[in-house]
Amino acid sequence: MKKYLILPVMAVGLILVGCGKKEEPAAAPAASANAVAAFEFTANDSMKFNLTRVEVTAGQDVKVILTNMGTMPKVAMGHNWVLLKKGADAKAFIDAAATAAAAEYIPAALADQVLAHTKLLGPKQSDEITFKAPTEPGEYPFICSFPGHYLSGMHGVLVVK
Repeated sequence: MKKYLILPVMAVGLILVGCGKKEEPAAAPAASANAVAAFEFTANDSMKFNLTRVEVTAGQDVKVILTNMGTMPKVAMGHNWVLLKKGADAKAFIDAAATAAAAEYIPAALADQVLAHTKLLGPKQSDEITFKAPTEPGEYPFICSFPGHYLSGMHGVLVVK
């Protein structure tokens, strides 16, 4: 008789344990409006950024560090990080950038579309930039303007809240 009671007793015990209070994960500390939003981007020979979406607060100071983790020479596989204005036509920008090698693939004719950018980096190089996030909420595209990289998926969005 005792062995027939074991299963129901165990089932009731499991149900009671499962209904206990669950601990909520600790909330991340609230960022101060004055805090710098820092992002470390990496790029590599497979033409990908490690981050494709980042969020900031309108008007916040933003620091971007880009490191080229690749091994191919800069002339064959250089990388940069270019933040464009909200609503900018990234495809038109990269089409114009293809002929702007002397300007590190930032076309002078479309310079007014650029909010911030790093230098063009060779293998194992890094660059750091700091800028103010736009004050208008929305999505701002960022790209690598080296020829072919945007089409290979080397782009993302900075979301201003």
